[in-house]
Amino acid sequence: MGDENSIDVSFHGVRGSTPCSCPTVQRYGGNTSCVSVEAAGHDPIVFDLGTGLRPWGCSMTLGDPLTVHALVTHLHWDHIQGLPFFTPLQSGETALHVYGPPDADRSMAETFAQFMSPPYFPIGVGDLPARVEFHDAHHDDFDLDGTSVMARPVPHCGKTNGYRVTRNGVSVAYVPDHQQPVGRPDFVDPAVLELCRGVDVLIHDAQFWPDEFEAKATWGHCTPEYAVEVAAQAGVSTLVLFHHDPSHSDDDLDEMTERIAAIAACRGVPSVICATEGLKLSVAARA
Repeated sequence: MGDENSIDVSFHGVRGSTPCSCPTVQRYGGNTSCVSVEAAGHDPIVFDLGTGLRPWGCSMTLGDPLTVHALVTHLHWDHIQGLPFFTPLQSGETALHVYGPPDADRSMAETFAQFMSPPYFPIGVGDLPARVEFHDAHHDDFDLDGTSVMARPVPHCGKTNGYRVTRNGVSVAYVPDHQQPVGRPDFVDPAVLELCRGVDVLIHDAQFWPDEFEAKATWGHCTPEYAVEVAAQAGVSTLVLFHHDPSHSDDDLDEMTERIAAIAACRGVPSVICATEGLKLSVAARA
């Protein structure tokens, strides 16, 4: 944990679509979306509940009092599959508060009750020893234990949130699934710009290479080049490329990072990082 004036942003799952364990993805990791934000003396916040939630939970001591706030972007499998396997939920001393967009006429609680129940899963959320509470949030601003949270709608497939959290003068934006506008490479949705403007760290979708995007232009994702466009227009300090496609190998991502860093430098984005499992950024407020 960094000092009391900084926050730690830790990456536990960085893939999109589906977890994978191929030998070619071992360096960057194969778990799906899960990023924690922690500061000394405050409840932890976690972006998404993908399969990366399991290893994060395994690092905690079972039985200690714990309150976690989860900011879920949307209800696709790769963003919620980890919830039943979060070890602290086996303790009655744990409280998990889950925030995210309702789906059509169903609340978050109703949707999770359908996803996590027989025959799809052997138990329901209510069978866990921990207390799990769901809160609908889509276009909202709220506070979580001293952290300011902004939730805004992001173009994707179905109702999807992006988030911006601000604590100790440090801001982090999380936009892991973002539909790149077809035929308008320099347009960025105003709600996305609101989330990202001036943040210290932007964690952004970078799933498809440009030739892949041509074939999958309506699949709800974007290219790393478009992630740079968002970061440049928003005046971001550090861009973290995220939600890697399962078919992209470690070597592919090495090559992509080098290419995108050069493009970003020309657009005035100071730093580009390719997300890996185990990466931890300790971020302090800028002077």
